[in-house]
Order: sequence, then C-alpha cells, then structure tokens
Amino acid sequence: MEKVLETTGMVCPFPLVEAKKAMETLSAGDELIIHFDCTQATETIPRWAATEGHDVTEFEQTSDAQWKIVVRKGK
Repeated sequence: MEKVLETTGMVCPFPLVEAKKAMETLSAGDELIIHFDCTQATETIPRWAATEGHDVTEFEQTSDAQWKIVVRKGK
C-alpha cells in the first residue's frame, strides 16, 4: 500500500512530525510518499527513517525548493 503525505508549505519540523504520525498507520512493507519544501527535512526525514529501520526507496528534488521522498516501512 502507498500513502501520500502532502506537507508542502509546512515549516520544519512539521513535515517530519506528520511523517511519523502517518507511518504509525502503515504496515511493514507499505510506502509513505512525502512531498515537502522544507530544506531541513531533506536531512531530518532520511535520518529518522534510518534510525527507525525504514528504507528510503526514492528521494528526488521536484523543483527549486521542493522534494519527494518515499519511505518503506520496516518492521
């Protein structure tokens, strides 16, 4: 299953806070697609994912100051 989380326009740390909440609703192997425009989140989201045992399967810059990251839930 995939869930899309639209956090564009939210200031940090809210993209990460919302990602943590959304991830709790997913099962292992599900993917969370996060759209954001907070530059801090380019570091905090991948760091959080690694710490929690999730895999970042895609990470791309979609425009000048917007990114998309896909996190697959671990255990």
